[in-house]
Amino acid sequence: MANEVALITGASRGIGKSIALKLAEKGLDLIITYYSKKEDALQVVAEIKKIGRNAVALQLSVGEINTFDIFFEQVADVLKKNFNTDHFDYLINNAGIGLQVPFEETSEEQFDELMNVQFKGVYFLTQKAINYLNEGGGIVNISSRLAQASMSGYSAYASMKGAIETLTRYLAKELSAKKIRVNAVAPGPTATDFVGGVIRDNARYNANVKAMTALGRVGDPDDIGGVVAFLCTDDARWITAQRIEVSGGMNL
Repeated sequence: MANEVALITGASRGIGKSIALKLAEKGLDLIITYYSKKEDALQVVAEIKKIGRNAVALQLSVGEINTFDIFFEQVADVLKKNFNTDHFDYLINNAGIGLQVPFEETSEEQFDELMNVQFKGVYFLTQKAINYLNEGGGIVNISSRLAQASMSGYSAYASMKGAIETLTRYLAKELSAKKIRVNAVAPGPTATDFVGGVIRDNARYNANVKAMTALGRVGDPDDIGGVVAFLCTDDARWITAQRIEVSGGMNL
């Protein structure tokens, strides 16, 4: 019997990398995607193999919907050659970009780029992935604390994440006949490269986040990765259509 396999978009660094490694620690094999940082992705593959699991990295631009058919042809080939199967078990829609621009200054071009990457791409990538997703598997969509709490400059980004949370509930309903569970994980501010690393590198921003957070610190990618990995196990078999915030208790 083939091992369980997870497909994670945007796993060359940050939260996606943490998710991949946490899943490997739970015994899953991985297909990870990267946009431009191939060497970083190959390093993640190497780290997964050190854990004792199999992994392959594929290039993907989640904002270019017209490339998805070719991408899944590659996925099908990798599943057969590298994992001795024709389906995978979990899809984690993690890849994304950030934008912090005031509402009145947000351009249509910026809005459209966010829409393609953060929502339209997720919608249609998931649609095509269903053909390869095992019954009884799961989908985890990465949302954001910002979908539920307003912070100046994130109107477009947060709107897309709000749409992701609505989509999560609809997918959980419509895919339930296949016993596919669908959940959203909403990180709070996390120390990554997001929006130029402002949460990680800007001391004042970092201090403000700590002051608003009950547990008194900024999030770490592993704080998020472990929760997503849990949702991709049998221990989470009775959880679906949920938004799980992982923020350390912001603005309580």
